[in-house]
Amino acid sequence: MKAKAKLVEGFQIILDDGHSHSILVDLPPELGTGLGPTPLEVCVMSHAGCYVIICALTAKKMRIPLKGVTAEVEAVKTDEAGTITEETFDIEIKTDAPADRIQRLHEVTVKNCPVDILLHKAGVKINYNVKTVKE
Repeated sequence: MKAKAKLVEGFQIILDDGHSHSILVDLPPELGTGLGPTPLEVCVMSHAGCYVIICALTAKKMRIPLKGVTAEVEAVKTDEAGTITEETFDIEIKTDAPADRIQRLHEVTVKNCPVDILLHKAGVKINYNVKTVKE
């Protein structure tokens, strides 16, 4: 994996992965232009995205038919720590699978989500609220 960051103007920075994917990060309007998320917001967004991707991959391997997965994450950043100290996930899994299979799906997802592993090792407290929607 690679990453490149290039200052464009003010506090606008283009992040590039070397594979033709890029995003703009910025600071909020009081300091920047607010045209993109902050780098720390990208971290939180990446965690939500990682959970959903790993959940979908795991469900496929477990032969659990998913009709949808949504993860909303609220992160707490303290002035004392200067970074994220806690996250709370609200996860909605749409499937007709039994509760024990959904619980196992969640456990395997958390165990295999690289961003989750990284943040756990960094000491971030992560809470999960998993809700199942039957359709």
